[in-house]
Amino acid sequence: MKEHWLLDPTITFLNHGSFGAAPKAVLAKQNELRTQLEREPVRFMVRELEPLLDQARAALAEFVGADPAAIAFVPNATAGVNAVLRSLDLDRHDELLVTTHEYNASRNALEYVAGLAGAKVVAVDVPFPLRSSDEIVERVLAAVTDRTRLLLIDHVTSQTGLIFPLVKVIAELNRRGIDTLVDGAHAPGMFPLDLDTLGAAYYTGNLHKWVCAPKGAAFLYVRENRRRGIRPVVISHGANATRTDRSRFHLEFDWPGTFDPTAILSVPTALTFMASLAGGWPEVMRRNHELALRARDLLCDRLAIAHPALDEMLGSMAAVPLAEGKPYVPTLYGDPLQDALFYDYSIEVPIHPWPHQPKRVLRVSAQLYNEIGDYEKLADALGELLPKF
Repeated sequence: MKEHWLLDPTITFLNHGSFGAAPKAVLAKQNELRTQLEREPVRFMVRELEPLLDQARAALAEFVGADPAAIAFVPNATAGVNAVLRSLDLDRHDELLVTTHEYNASRNALEYVAGLAGAKVVAVDVPFPLRSSDEIVERVLAAVTDRTRLLLIDHVTSQTGLIFPLVKVIAELNRRGIDTLVDGAHAPGMFPLDLDTLGAAYYTGNLHKWVCAPKGAAFLYVRENRRRGIRPVVISHGANATRTDRSRFHLEFDWPGTFDPTAILSVPTALTFMASLAGGWPEVMRRNHELALRARDLLCDRLAIAHPALDEMLGSMAAVPLAEGKPYVPTLYGDPLQDALFYDYSIEVPIHPWPHQPKRVLRVSAQLYNEIGDYEKLADALGELLPKF
């Protein structure tokens, strides 16, 4: 499988979850689209772009189980979270729920909009290691009050790689009239999605991760009864457009000003190409999940620790707690152990402080280009480095 990617062959790359990696065939499609754009930029942006966006939207909507009318493209999930949160009419009486596993960028956006409105952010502590997904449901619902306006929750947590039990949580919050904003940055391509059935008011996901589209491709799903009030972060020409051939939602989100749309337009190619590598998306997802479990088992065995979560709570990533580290000043990307793994052993893998220094977790990703030997190399390196860090 490695031959389909441009990844440096001298690096053991176990961090697909951070920024993904686009296959050569997908990048070739993006380059083709860029050439098409530059041959006649006005024709492309004014006459050809909207139909191309609609084609990409239709392919994506089928993949994630959504009405195309509910899908808008955004550059990344962080932009999707910001678009929703900054569109809400909040005041000092509102409470906004979030778990302690929430991605830092999204949590920052929540704190920012809450601060502007004087609203209260309520953080729900979810432990890791974790006995069962029921514990997440119980803790989230226990934090709900009559002032709760919104829950911001990961579908797959970034630091700890857990799949959260959204079906139960969203159904109960909907019953109470409370909206859910799902940060699904990792979910598309990791496991099947059916967003119309899920029932969340808002869902945003990245396509440069497990779908393997180029960077700059993500989407925002907004349920029909919430669509009118959601505006893009960038207000542009669509805000006062008088056209009636397209929805206000698409008119505003599809044109954020001059931008490079080729990552988004490459999404159909990514969906088709990835499925071709393993005989369909169900097989891609199964293989990645099973490899992540094997990697987790190997690391837990070498580190002599119990499994920190049940198998069904994992997708294509797995995190394991490490022994407490020595005090350090954070580097550009994190723990000095992460730098040592990279510079001394050519292994790219993230180590996150969890829940805070000196406690930490190591998270591995599994993509089709990985094999069990990659994780054996990591386990050997950890055996040598952990006593020093």
